[in-house]
Amino acid sequence: MKKLNIEKIKKETSINNIEYYQKIDSTHTYAKKMSEEKTNKTIIIAEEQTQGIGTKGRKWHTGKGKNIAMTIILKPNVKAKELDSITINLAKKIKKTIKELYNYNLEIKEPNDLMLNNKKICGILTEIHTMGEQVKYLLISIGFNVNEDKFDDEIDEIATSLKKEFKKDFEREEIISAIINKLI
Repeated sequence: MKKLNIEKIKKETSINNIEYYQKIDSTHTYAKKMSEEKTNKTIIIAEEQTQGIGTKGRKWHTGKGKNIAMTIILKPNVKAKELDSITINLAKKIKKTIKELYNYNLEIKEPNDLMLNNKKICGILTEIHTMGEQVKYLLISIGFNVNEDKFDDEIDEIATSLKKEFKKDFEREEIISAIINKLI
């Protein structure tokens, strides 16, 4: 397993609040529990999730040391209605990031999935907490299949990764940094 180089991500993004875990239940669940205490632009990254959250509460597979599992905590000074299209806008930005990095065309399956060759490669989970109309914090969780080469039987027909499609390894730090720079 190639461990993520968090210092490289900090340098390439100018984000200093990155919490890195070898194993966690879910970056999203952890961020939600800790969001009141965390500063704006805190990023939670894990090598492995044991209870990653996917669409409609389904489990999101995160192979140890192969993929991207991260949650970004933002505390924007906006009203909730200003974030109405947040998930689809994030999907568009991630799609653009991968196109700029590798010239690969991902497709968006609204509202929160990115697809490659009709298989899911990335999922986005957003959660907004408000006080009245004012946003207290926004959680952006991203699961991206990068170097996964084997999926469980139940999802093998519907999931893919960059490595599975293009038969080479990809640098996760490069993708994480580019996504963060595009989103924040």
